[in-house]
Amino acid sequence: MASAHAHHTQAQAHAHTPSAKREWAGGLTVFGGVMLVLAGILNIVRGISGIAKDDVFVTTQNYVFKFDLTSWGWIHLILGAVAVVIGVGLFQASTWARVAGVAIGGLIMIANFLSLPYFPVWSVVMIALSGVMIWALCTARQGDI
Repeated sequence: MASAHAHHTQAQAHAHTPSAKREWAGGLTVFGGVMLVLAGILNIVRGISGIAKDDVFVTTQNYVFKFDLTSWGWIHLILGAVAVVIGVGLFQASTWARVAGVAIGGLIMIANFLSLPYFPVWSVVMIALSGVMIWALCTARQGDI
């Protein structure tokens, strides 16, 4: 009888203990959320700099995807604000936030690639940051969280 009770208690404790797979998936989702919020804040700062026509940007004459600096500023500001909102949704492990996080991460990558001549080093850093964030969001499965 005592052994049956001990087995039942152990089974209950095991049922309430999260598995390593579940903790790993939850950790990746939180990591993706933090990275997305960080990328969003950095894009907001970059957007404000572009709108203010800051002198930190490189200008180039012959570029296929040439917009004026104010346009790039607004693009990055809007992408950054949306990224922060979606990143906050990731802390609740929402499926919509994971899908939207991958989408906005891709848009951030594209925008940084297209604005590469204006701020080359920063664009490469943001592309890499977005790639890591997308990887984190795509690695964890909803059933694991």
